[in-house]
Amino acid sequence: MKYPEILSFEDALLQLDSFDAIIDARSPSEYALDHLPGAINAPVLDDAQRITVGTMYKQVNSFEAKKVGAALVAKNIASHIEARWLDKPREWRPLVYCWRGGNRSGSMAHILAKIGWPVAQLDGGYKAFRAHVAAALEQAPPLRFQVMCGTTGSGKSRLLEVLHAQGAQVLDLEKLAAHRGSVLGNLPSQPQPSQKAFETRIWDTLRRFDPARPVFVESESKKVGNLRVPAALMEAMRASECISLTLSRANRVRLLMEDYAHFTASPGSLNEQLEFLAALHGREKIKHWQAMASGGAMAQLVEELLIHHYDPAYVRSIDRNFVKFGQARLLELDHIGEQAFLDAARSLIASTA
Repeated sequence: MKYPEILSFEDALLQLDSFDAIIDARSPSEYALDHLPGAINAPVLDDAQRITVGTMYKQVNSFEAKKVGAALVAKNIASHIEARWLDKPREWRPLVYCWRGGNRSGSMAHILAKIGWPVAQLDGGYKAFRAHVAAALEQAPPLRFQVMCGTTGSGKSRLLEVLHAQGAQVLDLEKLAAHRGSVLGNLPSQPQPSQKAFETRIWDTLRRFDPARPVFVESESKKVGNLRVPAALMEAMRASECISLTLSRANRVRLLMEDYAHFTASPGSLNEQLEFLAALHGREKIKHWQAMASGGAMAQLVEELLIHHYDPAYVRSIDRNFVKFGQARLLELDHIGEQAFLDAARSLIASTA
């Protein structure tokens, strides 16, 4: 076979998990916005270099720009080979792509092929991949969802983690979105991915599921933080069977105190987030809650937020949005210890097999 091998995305998808490396030859900013699952970034032009070459195309001419660009590309590819791939055997088979499968990935794939590696180049590049993901997410996934319902603090996310550890199929949208799904749900020092990257994570997770087995998912709203759940997936979830997880309010307060310990350590950041609730609860109520946070009355504050904000919102929305909630299987936890979640997970796996 002649290398580099040019693969359509449909052909590449059949082999996507078998390549020894997936190499994104685009600039770091393009890679950061979104990339193929598991891809490493080995830019043939960095962001500043792209601007330099692009400016020359516009202000000088294409010939001069290509000379400068070729020199930069050659240096960068050589640097990547020296730093990353000198130890790779002859059988090492990478997939290389750029934005449209053109000059950037072509240059890298050509040099890797000349060395003797059986390299493949993605025809259509990231653009073809993105089109595939977008089209796939427009269709309802052929999966049997088990939707985990329950008021804030009832342990839904913890139970999903334990289910995953026990070998169940789990779609954890909050983990994929790096957000706990409420106005106070942003994770410290962990920004949310872009919308495109979120959708890529969802697509990559869904494609690995066995349709013959149930998929456990939390009863999310249409948005997780700043990110939108694909509409077809949302509709499928809302039409699915439900599990109603219950936990006493005292234990819910304890669980939330553990999960949101970063707010206990930094009341100021909590007070900033509470500002977003002013339109719903009025300035006086927000000042009262902020004073509780500043004064260290965190447990009392959490309980008030449950009573006055989270629980009423849940009651208003759950029946309307999840049509089978009225027939939900009840699952009650009597404490928040590891054994309680392990027992619950094993019970669900056994009963939904």
